[in-house]
Amino acid sequence: MASRAHNLAIASFVAFVFATPAPAADISPELIAKARQEGQVVYYTDLIIDQIVRPLASAFEAKYGIKVSYTRGDSQVNSIKLINEYRAGRVMADVFGLTSNMEVLMEAGVVRQFTAANAEELPPQYRDPERYWVSSNLFILTPGLNTSTVPAAQRPKTYDDLVAPYWKDKMVWKMNDMSGGPGFIGNVLTSMGEERGMAYLRKLSEQRIKRVNASARAILDQVIAGEYPMALQIFNHHAAISAEKGAPVTWVPLSPATVTPDLLGLTKNAPHANAGLLFVEFMTSKEGQQIFQKANYLPSRPDVPPMTPNLIPEQGGFGANVITPAMTAKSMTRWDKVFADLFH
Repeated sequence: MASRAHNLAIASFVAFVFATPAPAADISPELIAKARQEGQVVYYTDLIIDQIVRPLASAFEAKYGIKVSYTRGDSQVNSIKLINEYRAGRVMADVFGLTSNMEVLMEAGVVRQFTAANAEELPPQYRDPERYWVSSNLFILTPGLNTSTVPAAQRPKTYDDLVAPYWKDKMVWKMNDMSGGPGFIGNVLTSMGEERGMAYLRKLSEQRIKRVNASARAILDQVIAGEYPMALQIFNHHAAISAEKGAPVTWVPLSPATVTPDLLGLTKNAPHANAGLLFVEFMTSKEGQQIFQKANYLPSRPDVPPMTPNLIPEQGGFGANVITPAMTAKSMTRWDKVFADLFH
């Protein structure tokens, strides 16, 4: 039976889907003028460059005449860079995106509070009440499998199916973050509770899941290439995009899936502070969110639905846990430890 936290998470997600669209936000002309004077914004991102970052940057540059420089890294890489640069007194990034470690950056003093008019239109669970972060888009994390190598009869329909003998030595996941083993563990413990969840994870640990030090997207590509039959905790929109292009892959709507917001933050002592805030305004505006939509990402705004509706739980008919930074701040260390202890 689903936990109270699970039910609240689903209710929160339903509220997001059916929220009343808000009118377009007014961006301060003074902010735009100051941002144009700065002339540049530096963005550390966890998003895929060709798929979404370049279209966002090009549209922003065309609209405001402000150059966007960007570099990509996973959440752990981005957070380490941000902390090191801040401590060295050489802050390079103005705005950054990641799915985890936001609480670490906040504790280190790297992140500054801000108010963005467009971000105020996001559902409450996708903006920080303390104003340290907002969500640019959502990630739905599920298994993804190779349809050429996994017969239809063997494809899992529940979490219990993952501990079936067929799946021994056939699964893979990354080693860190919400898009890896620790995130999968967090979702299981949130859904099942400590006692039942730990009993399940002990059974799962007997399946000898392969651990790969790569991004979730890279691991999914390895599944598509036939190196592994199934990856746990991949982004379902990545599988949908590849399948649409003819790849032998599908995502598996196990219930509950993990929903994690991709977080946007602004650095303290940023060299282009106004341009950074304006970029956040753009990314969370209806115009910016439609760029996410067209790139087959899952927008955070309720008035910009995804291109493939069944990727989100309410339309796809599967449950979900929304894992917020407050939850990871409280429990991520525990999830990391369970991963290290059981899945070494």
